[in-house]
Amino acid sequence: MQIDRRKVREQFASYTRNYDPEDTKIALKIAHTYRVAETCEKIARSIGLSDEDVEFAWLSGMLHDIGRFEQVKRYNTFIDSESVDHAEFGADLLFGDEHLILNYSDERSFDEMMETVIRQHNKYRIDETVAGETLTFCNILRDADKVDILRVNVETPMEEIYNVSENELLSSGVSEKVMDQVRAHHAVNRDVMDSPAEHLIGHIALAFELVYPKSWEIAKEQGYIYKMFDFPSRNESTLKALKNTREELERFYEII
Repeated sequence: MQIDRRKVREQFASYTRNYDPEDTKIALKIAHTYRVAETCEKIARSIGLSDEDVEFAWLSGMLHDIGRFEQVKRYNTFIDSESVDHAEFGADLLFGDEHLILNYSDERSFDEMMETVIRQHNKYRIDETVAGETLTFCNILRDADKVDILRVNVETPMEEIYNVSENELLSSGVSEKVMDQVRAHHAVNRDVMDSPAEHLIGHIALAFELVYPKSWEIAKEQGYIYKMFDFPSRNESTLKALKNTREELERFYEII
């Protein structure tokens, strides 16, 4: 597929101008989008995909969080369980009645695959019916998204991310239910995360499920994950959880 990147960037900029750029949540999602698209491209090239497939991967990064902006405007939260599933919402905006995808590309042959990739990017597990090149693109986008979520947790005030006060953030604890999943070396299911500190641990634990070596290489080079371990909690269970999570990640990768 041929993508006019300038057109895509212009359309994305035009769309996001409908939202308040002074809102920290809006600003971070704009930056996040560009970073994820860039990382998608790097991962796609690292596994030897064709130039056309690299373009598809890049575009998936540009479109993946389109639902976030209206989510923030309507609900002022990134927490899907308290608002809408942002991936499903975004896919509906792109491929449903509003058909926003028409603003980004004139080529329709890839729509079905792109819709699947967008819908699957935030799921705890990719639907087992997804296979072949669609699965590859799902994994690329999910990896790129995870890598940049680590940056967001460091560069954006966590109070904004989790919609809590500083006191709530620093005093919140981490349960053994969450740590059981960390010790199992997989991402923490959203259903067991309640406190802000548990969401922090859950974000770190995304690193356990990076599919491609390039993804971990990028995460390691950027260094944000190390900074997340320095979170200045006032809660003993959280301090212990951070220490244990680092140990598990070191054991998993043997290279931190």
